[in-house]
Amino acid sequence: MRGLLTFLLVIATFFVSCGSTTAKKSAPAEVPMAVVVPIFNGDSAYSFVEKQVAFGPRVPNSEAHIKCGDWLEDIMRSYGADVVSQRFEVLAYNGDRLSARNIIAQFAPEKRKRVLLCAHWDTRPWADSDPDPSNHYKAIDGANDGGSGVGVLVEIARHLAYAPTEVGVDIVLFDVEDYGIHEKETSAVENSWALGSQYWARLPHKSNYNARFGILLDIVGAPDSKFNVEGISKHYAENIVKKVWAQAKRLGYGNMFVNEDGGYITDDHLYVNRFLGIPCIDIINYDPDSPNGFGPYHHTVKDNMEWISSETLKAVGQTVLNVIYNEK
Repeated sequence: MRGLLTFLLVIATFFVSCGSTTAKKSAPAEVPMAVVVPIFNGDSAYSFVEKQVAFGPRVPNSEAHIKCGDWLEDIMRSYGADVVSQRFEVLAYNGDRLSARNIIAQFAPEKRKRVLLCAHWDTRPWADSDPDPSNHYKAIDGANDGGSGVGVLVEIARHLAYAPTEVGVDIVLFDVEDYGIHEKETSAVENSWALGSQYWARLPHKSNYNARFGILLDIVGAPDSKFNVEGISKHYAENIVKKVWAQAKRLGYGNMFVNEDGGYITDDHLYVNRFLGIPCIDIINYDPDSPNGFGPYHHTVKDNMEWISSETLKAVGQTVLNVIYNEK
């Protein structure tokens, strides 16, 4: 009997020990999935800038403007975007009545969490900063001023076609940004620039439109570009500036994305911030050695493909891709 009891105690102890061991085991910790960010192709973005320039100056009311706008809508649709063509008529500061359109390419429009990317696709109707006075009323190619930002965004759209982000992305191409007052005119005209973004910010393509933040690209293609922290961006969206500049530094582009203050620039992001309350920053070249702060080609007939670098487009595009693909 004592032997039987001893045997039963040993068996009971064994099962208690096994139960205790099993209870101490914990489920394996979940390993966070690494974010896979597409590789931005600077040469592809360059070709998209080149395509725009091939139409000629994209000045509102011109044939080149119409054809380029049609191409932009078609290529965004080919990448799977839900495209809204926001057509409107606007009166310029000088009395010119302009037929304009903002082009909105929506990726995953059903998602509530959204990010806004934007650029302007029109070009300056006058080379009023050209050193040659005979060019002051000639339209410019706008390869960098307009074309570069759009080229980067079309390349980003190409990636969104096959590698969706966790958040929805809206790419807005603003019209009539560059029809502001001629440099040789002395009268001050408030809000004569960025007419397309003023229109969209007051009447967005969707009622109650909102996005977590916005990134505007303007003049982002020149070789050896420097992108200082623009003043309006810092005022309205300093945390977004820090987010973007940190990604650029991590990617090895800290020499381009300079963490120093630049000037205050009236650009499309001003009205996105002011009218919609979406914190929006401007990535824009800053050249303190040039008379206007933008480079020797700016608003001159020299703003052509010679001032476009695939390496600069790559730096800007890869930075923006890393920002939006890491957004949860």
